[in-house]
Amino acid sequence: MMMMQDSSTVKESLAMVDAIQRLGIDYHFEDEIDEILKREYNNYHTTNCCFDGFNLHEITLRFRLLRQQGYFLPSAGLLDKLKDKDGRFKQNLNDDIKGVMELYEASQLSIGGEDYILDEARNYSYNVLISWMKRFEYPQVKNTIDHPHHKSLPRFMAQNFEEGPYKWSKEVQDIANFDLKMVQSQYKQEILQISRWWEEIGVSKELKFARNEPIKWHLWAMAILNQPNLSEQRIDLTKSISFIYLIDDIFDVHGTLHQLILFTQIIDRWDIAAAEQLPDCMRICFKALDKVTNEISYKIYKQHGCNPVDSLRKTWGTLCKAFLVEARWFISGKTPNAEEYLQNGIVSSGVYVVLLHIFFMLGHGSTSEATDFINDNPAIVSSAATILRLWDDLGSAKDENQDGYDGSYLDFYMKENKGCSEDYARKKVIQMISDSWKKLNQESLFSTTPFSSTTYSKSCLNLARMVPLMYTYDHNQNLPLLQQHVGYLLCTENDEILL
Repeated sequence: MMMMQDSSTVKESLAMVDAIQRLGIDYHFEDEIDEILKREYNNYHTTNCCFDGFNLHEITLRFRLLRQQGYFLPSAGLLDKLKDKDGRFKQNLNDDIKGVMELYEASQLSIGGEDYILDEARNYSYNVLISWMKRFEYPQVKNTIDHPHHKSLPRFMAQNFEEGPYKWSKEVQDIANFDLKMVQSQYKQEILQISRWWEEIGVSKELKFARNEPIKWHLWAMAILNQPNLSEQRIDLTKSISFIYLIDDIFDVHGTLHQLILFTQIIDRWDIAAAEQLPDCMRICFKALDKVTNEISYKIYKQHGCNPVDSLRKTWGTLCKAFLVEARWFISGKTPNAEEYLQNGIVSSGVYVVLLHIFFMLGHGSTSEATDFINDNPAIVSSAATILRLWDDLGSAKDENQDGYDGSYLDFYMKENKGCSEDYARKKVIQMISDSWKKLNQESLFSTTPFSSTTYSKSCLNLARMVPLMYTYDHNQNLPLLQQHVGYLLCTENDEILL
């Protein structure tokens, strides 16, 4: 903290903030970081938005850090300084690899509309970086392209961090190493609790098809709720996530259409007595889900004074109805159009279930206004869900433990647009993901709702950041990238963790 206060130049202050955030230890220094960035935001306006004397790296780093903190800087007036009189990025910028890398990082903060110049900056910097990769061995360039900071999880990416030239660089790295050891121990204890809970409720014993993947479920919660003090919320969220996977399996491969219709109706009514009509696998699942939902609701009531049980039950009914729509398509052979598929797929992704639980766990549901907000599937939720659905479909990876197949946006788009190549369809999906990120940026960083710039909005961002790691399969249907990062985050010297 003393070093943050003593950093004498803008350049050094911003470099320290960047290092702390990239190492995932910024939660220790929230007040200090906000003080530095608030000062820089005020300086920006005091000097009439002037960046004279700043180089490319300093300009774009300042822009990115301020936007990430929720301080809005217009992109046009700022980045226009980087262009020549013909409107092209200045030729001499090509040789400033550090600056171009930071320009690519800054371009990820686009919110659409006025930010067309950030799209130009992204395309320009991407092409320059690709050119550099072909000529030089520079791992950080590839890491920047593959994992830009704003769209990545610092905890997972900290192993790629390079110490800077400043006197405080080693001290910051030492703090991060010590912090990692603490969270490793905490996360392992949480996984043990989840594993014991899963055994105790007996679902895996009764339902042999049920996936026993507590680490995978917990990874979602660990990524989304990444602050160490949210341990209890992570455990409860992991329990809910396990049921999304379980119910998905029931709909995909373990139920007739008649059974699935009845299952959906009973969950939608939350009719415990009627559950006796269900096949064993559905009855056991529903009763276990009812117990967990009631336990989570009671905890939230004790902690925050509001009982979200009706909202939580409703969201499970909504999820099942979306799964049922997909089951009808698959069984009947009907082909929906791409937009129909996507709108339903946004719901069946399970993202709304996850983010609604988090909303109440964080204590945001204490007023009718807040409950109405989250029950209406707001844009901050739907944009994150769109990212997950489209990214999953882009890979079209089929889980090794499932036999069902629900189609993908790519499939339906190409069927709807005869003659469309797969390459064109993939580019369209990539653009749609980019547009959804712009909407998510707008809602999470600059929204005027009472829940902007809070742990909740950061949770929505973190969910979207986790998606590429959770859905980047190799040809063996494994997740090598996720395995690599989990090994770094959870394993000590003699540990081995398999997903």
